[in-house]
Amino acid sequence: MIKTFLLFILTALAEIVGCFLPYLWLRKDGSVWLLVPAALSIAVFVWLLTLHPAASGRVYAAYGGVYVVTALAWLYFVDGVKLSVYDLVGAGIALLGMAIIVAGWRVQS
Repeated sequence: MIKTFLLFILTALAEIVGCFLPYLWLRKDGSVWLLVPAALSIAVFVWLLTLHPAASGRVYAAYGGVYVVTALAWLYFVDGVKLSVYDLVGAGIALLGMAIIVAGWRVQS
């Protein structure tokens, strides 16, 4: 499960970077050239999704939990926003949901 979790984190980071760079271009007067690494990051995101060992719908559902945690980490470390107790509890619940879905991968085909 740790390998899957780390793969999910890499997948989430690729997606967040792929969305953050166009945000910088559109809202923060960044260079249009930010779209090049953004497109590459989204391509890496899609490729990483194909590496997960389950049906795509289950992967997307489990990935959502890790995405929530990764997005909150991004909010804290990159945007410098202090997380609330609600953020942390919500992230914990999202991770629990992800863990339950991933545990079912071994049971279901």
